[in-house]
This record gives sequence, structure tokens and C-alpha cells, in this order.
Amino acid sequence: MDVELRHLRAFAAVAHHRSFTRAAEELLITQPALSRTVTQLESALSVRLLDRSSRHVELTGTGREFLPRVEHVLAALDQALAAARREITIRLGFSWLLPDPWAQDAVNHFTRTTGASVALVRRDDPIRGLQQGTIDIALVRGEFTAPRSARAVHLYDEPRIAVCSQNCDLARSDHLDWADVPRRPLVVNTVSGTTGPWSWPNGQGPEQIVETTNFDEWLESVAADRGIGVIPEIARRRISHSAIRYIPLTGAPPSPVSLVYLPHAQQALIRGFLEAAVAAVNG
Repeated sequence: MDVELRHLRAFAAVAHHRSFTRAAEELLITQPALSRTVTQLESALSVRLLDRSSRHVELTGTGREFLPRVEHVLAALDQALAAARREITIRLGFSWLLPDPWAQDAVNHFTRTTGASVALVRRDDPIRGLQQGTIDIALVRGEFTAPRSARAVHLYDEPRIAVCSQNCDLARSDHLDWADVPRRPLVVNTVSGTTGPWSWPNGQGPEQIVETTNFDEWLESVAADRGIGVIPEIARRRISHSAIRYIPLTGAPPSPVSLVYLPHAQQALIRGFLEAAVAAVNG
């Protein structure tokens, strides 16, 4: 029988804890499975490495000599794996304003647990970037049509807020009701916006729509008083513009935030990022 990495890790764990129970907990395997693995290693080497005769597990003379060499091999392997993973990057695409502190927490958790890195890639249309292969995971706000075979993970919902020009009569209001939004011209980002005619049942949306194709056009159109806008509330904390005013919006449905991805060669790392992303929401 060949000696495998699992044999060395099992022996090192038992030697460190002097306990099969605690070593099994560390390795996330059952105690009988751990005992069999160590026995296999001893059989392959034709030596006894552990003395199981006392209440506590102890190293034999051969085991004490073998342990530092095993630890050296495992440390060198871990260093090699970490170096290889540092060359791996997951590309996270977004259209504007990554949510905080979710983005920072998710990225830090992912890099800490995998050793890989995250490249933040801004795209006016993250879904299209996903289809073109320029990003690996798309952060999408609002309702969207997922590409064929794509998978989506809903993270959480963001509250909405109204935005208007400083010259608009709403600039002096203390709130705006969702039911009153359709009575005014609405500036819409048709590519990655979260609020548009699709946000209301047929026939109940705004009669006048001002279309834009990216966030900057949307923002400057609102500032120019071409209409009002509706956006996730995070904008109030993150975007300062002297020509706009934020108005609390009552009765508005929340805006979903999701991660979208396609089957990929780096599927294991993508799963790792999704786990980090969900942990950042719950943590």
C-alpha cells in the first residue's frame, strides 16, 4: 500500500492532540475511520508510531523521530498550495456601488479561506459580461432575466429611496409615496437599473419615461431635472451630488440583490465565494 497524504495528516493530528477523539474532530472524520487510517500507515511502514496502551496516546520512539519530518512535508505542501492559489482570481462583476459592508466581508472571508483573490470588475451590464466570459460571478440588483443554464443566489433585499433635482418641488418634501411615483416623469437606467416600468403592473407605471443606459447618465439626468429616480437606499450614504436631493420613499417594494454565475472550470472556487457571500449576509 502506498502512503498517502491523508495518512500523514491523520498521524500528525493524533500526535499533536495525543487523542484520537480530538484529532477526529479536527479532521472532520469519525474516530474509527481515523484509527484505521493510522493503522494503515503503520502497516505500510511496518513500524509502530503510536503507543495506545495507556489512557493517553503517546508517540513511540520511531513516532517521535518520524513526526518532525511529516510536519515538514505537510508545511511544504501547504505553502505550495497557497502559492498556487494566489495565482487564481475570481472576477466579480458589478454595475455600480458594491453593497457595504457585505462586499468587504465576503471578499476578505473568501481570500482568507481559499488563498485565491477577487478582481472587482465594473460592467454596465454584468449579465452580459457573464455571458461573454469577462467575469465569473455577477452581482445583480433588481429583477433580471438570467442567461440559459445560469444559476442565481438571492442574498438579501435593499430598501429603495427617491432621488430628485434640487430644483424639483419634491426637494422640500419629507417623503414620497410609492403610489405617487408614476405621476411624475421617471428616469430609468434600462441596462442595470432597479426601478422602471417593469416595477408596476401593466398600465400602472409612469406615463413618461426618460431612458438612460448607464448609472452616470441616469444620475445626471435626474440632476438636470428631467425626472425623478428611484434607487437602492445605499446611494444616499455613498453618492454625494450637489444638484440632487434624496427623498424617503414609503410603501416601495424592496429591491433584491443576487449573485449570478454559469458552470465554470473554477466551480469549486465559485462555490467558495458563494459560501463567503452568504456568510457575510448572515454574519
